[in-house]
Amino acid sequence: MEITAAIKDELFRFCESFAEGRIRRVQSNINSTTDALKSETKSSAGDKHETGRAMIQLEREKLGHQLFEAEKMRHVLSGITTRANLSNVGQGSLVVTSDSAYYISISAGVFQKGPIQIYCVSALSPVGKKLLGKSEGDCFDFNQKRICVEKVF
Repeated sequence: MEITAAIKDELFRFCESFAEGRIRRVQSNINSTTDALKSETKSSAGDKHETGRAMIQLEREKLGHQLFEAEKMRHVLSGITTRANLSNVGQGSLVVTSDSAYYISISAGVFQKGPIQIYCVSALSPVGKKLLGKSEGDCFDFNQKRICVEKVF
């Protein structure tokens, strides 16, 4: 099976599903933490009580940061069009290299369809930074390997 531009819609949906799933999980954890904080308020007073509240508050702050990062993913995806076929690698490009295939969007892991394996990476990731602006035939060094861009969709 060959990689073609037609797979870009599936890649986009894969990344969109990844971001939405992360947002749902974090929001669920925030709700659970809020419930725990409410029940901690009703419990006994003292040092133990204050420590418990502080730990829950720290967890809420951490989850708030995770939610912010997940919503940033959603925002990045809102600026991607799957119809654009650029000659240079940019946001939303599907890039086939001598080493692997990459979809420049968000860091969402590996998209697998039959024998096809495409890494969904952020433009800010190390390999994403190396790929940005490249066109077919351009080469670069990454992880002590020489990698050449074979096709940009």
